Amino acid sequence: MKLIIVGIAFFACQVAWAAGPLKVIFPASESLQDTRFIDLVEMLKVSLDKTVEQYGPYLLEETPLAMSEARYLAELDRGSSVLNVAWSSTSEEKERLMRPIRIPLRKGLLGYRISLITEETQAKFDALENLSDLRLLSIGQGLGWGDIQVYEKNGFQVVTASSYEGLFKMLAQRRFDHFPRGVNEIFAEYLARRDYLSQIQIEQHTLIYYPWPYYFFVSKQNAKLAERIERGLNIMIADKTFDQVFLKHHGDSINKARLSERRAFVIKNPLLPKETPVRRKELWYDPLNLMSQI
Repeated sequence: MKLIIVGIAFFACQVAWAAGPLKVIFPASESLQDTRFIDLVEMLKVSLDKTVEQYGPYLLEETPLAMSEARYLAELDRGSSVLNVAWSSTSEEKERLMRPIRIPLRKGLLGYRISLITEETQAKFDALENLSDLRLLSIGQGLGWGDIQVYEKNGFQVVTASSYEGLFKMLAQRRFDHFPRGVNEIFAEYLARRDYLSQIQIEQHTLIYYPWPYYFFVSKQNAKLAERIERGLNIMIADKTFDQVFLKHHGDSINKARLSERRAFVIKNPLLPKETPVRRKELWYDPLNLMSQI
């Protein structure tokens, strides 16, 4: 009987594979200077590679046109054929509309924020005495970004821009005081723009932290793709390739950030769903033990 079951399962796989490779389509970058998601594309590819034997071959493609986060999440929510996987921070609303794969792709590193500022703003940061002082400095964010609600619910003034590139130009024009960026983002973003936006620099002494897991999301109707990606990521965690990819892309930035030398301001994330796997310690990067303060 066992041989018959194995045979049927093998036959089913052969039929599924005969239909052609699975096409996995992810969001294209918003600009030539946009390097934010190179690591996530590699995470996605390796997770699919790890599951070829069980799920079959695949083709990995980006969308033909760049889209903002708000646009690509809307496309995913409605089950569009434009793409079938995306990445985003999480919230109860997003998890209600789409299917989250609850493995923080950067081990929560995106919740460690260092700000891009203009030169004269460094003195304002140096003079900070408490969180109330920090709230007096206006923050730049992209239209539709989930962080907006986090900052606003923590009492910050937020100025929005309709495009990612526009935020750097608005900062250079002093339209807001600072632009908090993930440790994994800030150094590459600064280097890509310092020659033509020389007014911008990296703040030297301060760290903003809030728990901010970044997940892969798929459509509610695409359980099979979610199952495959989640299985692949868990294989990566078990065989340590997850940490290898993480350190490959972010190890240098972590060293440059000098996290232990910065003054940390911890704020709450009111958007964090109760299903967030905070107890799976292997999923999180937490060198300063800041998660214990949330």
